[in-house]
Amino acid sequence: MISFELSLLDFIQQHLRSGFGDVIMPFISKLGDYAAIWLITAAFLCLIPKYRKAGFTIVLAIGMTAVCSSLILKPWVARVRPCDVTAIQLLVPRPNDFSFPSGHTAAAFATASALFFSRKRLWIPIAISSVLMAFSRLYLYVHYPSDVLAGAILGIILGWVAYKFADIGSTLWNQRHSKWNQR
Repeated sequence: MISFELSLLDFIQQHLRSGFGDVIMPFISKLGDYAAIWLITAAFLCLIPKYRKAGFTIVLAIGMTAVCSSLILKPWVARVRPCDVTAIQLLVPRPNDFSFPSGHTAAAFATASALFFSRKRLWIPIAISSVLMAFSRLYLYVHYPSDVLAGAILGIILGWVAYKFADIGSTLWNQRHSKWNQR
């Protein structure tokens, strides 16, 4: 399995690398560091009343993704990165943590998923951005394809779970405050 995945990464390096990609892919990946771009997106959404719940859903999804990915799965699986298996000059600093799953991809897809389930059309450009984020991790040779696939699946699932929690929380909040206003 690993040899097949390394073959896919080598294909990207040999056939899809370009001067433009060597500039844009590190930039795209950098936006995903610490889920920064997704948390900034959530903060802006929280400022707009009709998007506020979606913004909080994103924050919840990213929090759950960080815990599941970085604190549970990465140390448990302890998969070394492809850049540690193959001698390659990286375009980005070598990540310090394990490879499985891709946290960048998980956070991106959690954001898109949270917006999709919140029925906000903004999910479409975010989903496209998520695919670019996932591809950047392969292009940069810092993740195996299965890391990225697992990150996408984890993000979609946790985006849905966050949506459900936010929906329950919103319902309870509205019930409590409607009773408060009746007093």
